[in-house]
Amino acid sequence: MEVSKSINIEIKPEIMIPLIISEKEFIYFKNLVENIAKNIEQEYGELPKYLIGTMVELPRAALNADSIASHADFFSFGTNDLTQTTLGISRDDCSKFLPDYIENNILDNDPFISIDLNGVGKLVSNAVKDGLKANKNIKLGICGEHGGDPKSIDFFHNVGLDYVSCSPYRVPIARLAAAQARINNK
Repeated sequence: MEVSKSINIEIKPEIMIPLIISEKEFIYFKNLVENIAKNIEQEYGELPKYLIGTMVELPRAALNADSIASHADFFSFGTNDLTQTTLGISRDDCSKFLPDYIENNILDNDPFISIDLNGVGKLVSNAVKDGLKANKNIKLGICGEHGGDPKSIDFFHNVGLDYVSCSPYRVPIARLAAAQARINNK
């Protein structure tokens, strides 16, 4: 807070609670964060505005997006873990069998590179719809390697996500793909 005043920049932290499975769990952790914030405010006499959200990285969270969204300021879909937990495969050892799955049309492509539209994609799409019904102001995005994949970015744009996040070396690709998705889907 002192730093933001000295350089005249408003700081607005976003606190992301990972691995949430239910509304009750999110409320529990949100209350913990808010109690800590109250202690900070008492100690410093002020508190910056902040947002509290969750990383949706488990299928159960995606299926309960409506109830969680009613208490959250944002969702960030953690597509690396959401892919692993939805498909029940580890990205660390899938290289042994994934080429056979793709060759035999069990999967269309590597689901850790491009979003699995029929599984993870449906979870994300439904969670976005349900989340927006419960909280029309919720900010929605993704973090993970899919945030740097042009096909995935196009999908995320079409389902209504506000942002993508990816590793630094993929940022130029992500920016170009996001611009193309916006232009192509007007």
